[in-house]
Amino acid sequence: MIVTASVIFLITYIGIIFTRLPGVNIDRPSASFFGAVAMIVFGVFTFDEAIRAIDFNTITLLIGMMIIITVLELDGFFAFIANKTITLAKNERRLLFIVIYTTGISSAFLVNDAVVLLYTPIVISICRDSKINPIPYLIAEILASNTGSAMTITGNPQNMLIGINSGITYSKFLLHLMPVSIIGMLIIYFVVRFLYPVNFKRINPIDPRPGSYEYNYLSMKFSAPIFILVIILFFINGRLGLSIPVISLIGASLILILGKIKPSEVIKNIDWVLILFFATLFIVVGGIEKTGLIQHILNAYTIGPDLHGIGVIHITSLILSQIVSNVPYTILMIPILKSSGSDIIWLSLASASTIAGNATIFGAMANIIVIESAKKHGVSITFFEFLKAGLIVTALTLFLSVFLLYVQMPIV
Repeated sequence: MIVTASVIFLITYIGIIFTRLPGVNIDRPSASFFGAVAMIVFGVFTFDEAIRAIDFNTITLLIGMMIIITVLELDGFFAFIANKTITLAKNERRLLFIVIYTTGISSAFLVNDAVVLLYTPIVISICRDSKINPIPYLIAEILASNTGSAMTITGNPQNMLIGINSGITYSKFLLHLMPVSIIGMLIIYFVVRFLYPVNFKRINPIDPRPGSYEYNYLSMKFSAPIFILVIILFFINGRLGLSIPVISLIGASLILILGKIKPSEVIKNIDWVLILFFATLFIVVGGIEKTGLIQHILNAYTIGPDLHGIGVIHITSLILSQIVSNVPYTILMIPILKSSGSDIIWLSLASASTIAGNATIFGAMANIIVIESAKKHGVSITFFEFLKAGLIVTALTLFLSVFLLYVQMPIV
């Protein structure tokens, strides 16, 4: 069984790696789906065991947040926030600062993939109207989205996984990782200015017109307060006796009933492919865990709650996030970290796996979303153009993360 499960696991993860290369016809969900089916067909799991291997707490949290975010997206909430904040920009430096912090903080609470999808055309529109180069701002947007999303459980899919499996409260997660994100975004600001000095040498006035984006104010009167209520409930979920997935489902049900967007339209816009990817990947990793191979690795080497353990997590995250992306990497690490029983190691994984996604175009889904969206608007960001800023920011923020988490270790 060990050999069978190991072969299926390797084929699946090789498939995930190759789906990230240009010109490959299959995608990550199809690779993980194949692996999950193979685990059942070749007897590693029975069908019932495979279903039990799926972490439904994470799946329900993801579905609940997707419904909420989809309604906000259809209401024009993202465009509304982006336009209202970007209109405060009066020159290129201030625009860069606002793009970074608006994107980063929004990504912490609104899921970064959705944020960048809606922010990208707005940033391009502002830059074109002001006759300035959009590339520095788009690169800054990508880096800030990943960095900002690291600070909360709901900032990105991998943090949802970590939050559910670690049992760390929403407020504790935010308290310990917010310094990494806030200072990290400041690092992004100075790195982008350093790499594009011509763009920021002179303080040129810009045209921060909001553009022609439509908002459904009638629906937003219901959806925005419900979203705010959900975030508040996340912070006090322990007192209420409600888990974070249940709170997200409560919010999703309220926003479907009270919002003015047709539920059928909302359901149609949910990323069900991502849900399939998560569910089947849980089965693949569960299969390799069942064989005892992961336990064998743990017996040989344990990641401890110390500086060495924090460093190992950060280095491993940097390498593997570029190969398989941060979500598959995080799912693989969860059974390994469950034995550590240390919040500082879980927080290290959340911070490192997210920040490491900034190193290359393939490091995180948000990177690809912005680059593909920009291409549709006639703006091309090459692999090496992004790599310059990505590597510098990743190196600096990973060092920052290690330092801040180590300093906080006595109080975590």
